Amino acid sequence: MTDDPFVAHRSLLFTVAYQLLGSAADAEDVLQDSWLRWADVDHTQVNDPRAYLVRIVTTQALNRIRTLSRRREDYVGQWLPEPLLTSPDVADDVELAESVSIAMLTVLETLTPVERAVFVLREVFDMPYGEIAEAVGKSTVTVRQIGRRAREHVAARRPRMQVSRSEQQAVVERFLAALRTGRLEELMEVMAPDVVLIADGGGVAAAVLAPVHGAESVAKVLTRSSRAEFVLTTTWLNGALAGRIEVAGEPAAVSLLVEDGQVTQIYLIRNPRKLTRLDAPADLAR
Repeated sequence: MTDDPFVAHRSLLFTVAYQLLGSAADAEDVLQDSWLRWADVDHTQVNDPRAYLVRIVTTQALNRIRTLSRRREDYVGQWLPEPLLTSPDVADDVELAESVSIAMLTVLETLTPVERAVFVLREVFDMPYGEIAEAVGKSTVTVRQIGRRAREHVAARRPRMQVSRSEQQAVVERFLAALRTGRLEELMEVMAPDVVLIADGGGVAAAVLAPVHGAESVAKVLTRSSRAEFVLTTTWLNGALAGRIEVAGEPAAVSLLVEDGQVTQIYLIRNPRKLTRLDAPADLAR
């Protein structure tokens, strides 16, 4: 007896939902709704279960986004994606690692829901435009136009320079070592002059409410935080080396964007509701 296609493709379906929502908790809810709809389908009439299931998940994710819009509008401070613990193997798939990075998910937040769905399904999962059109309820011609607009939007905001995995890791390790010591000068050396810190406390944990710009200002914020009881370990989050922090017993995660040998973006997630997926690696797939 063969596995149920939903079970066989669950990792892929979770990855799709997570990339569309930026939240593992919401992605799991979407998968639950999608499973119930799949259970009502006559499977013998489905020629391509993988494509069919991706369409169901996309539709449910778009519905979920509509219900979440008010929650996002009322969110206290900056909203960042929910970080996932991943195995180092995820980084071996460069395209997958980039597509689930905190930096990319943050860029995707600037797209409309349909633009985001079209971009993710086409650029990450290489779905034909016809299948994407069915998933988002648009014509194929319209979907092509949306895809072009989304690509241009993302291209203008994605990292300016790709770095090798070894360079990324070396810079991240230097940054985390400086953060452990709390030395202002060492932190400033590893950061770009125009570095930006974005912190997400969600009104639940202490965090700066607006982005902090400039190496000196960012270093002061980070060293001020490190004066509390502070434990930092390196870990793999969203396909890249990152930091897991305990500040006065409270959890936090820090993800970094590295460009041209320096840290250009720092994403600090302190909202405890977004830090529940850091103990078991997420099963991601394309």
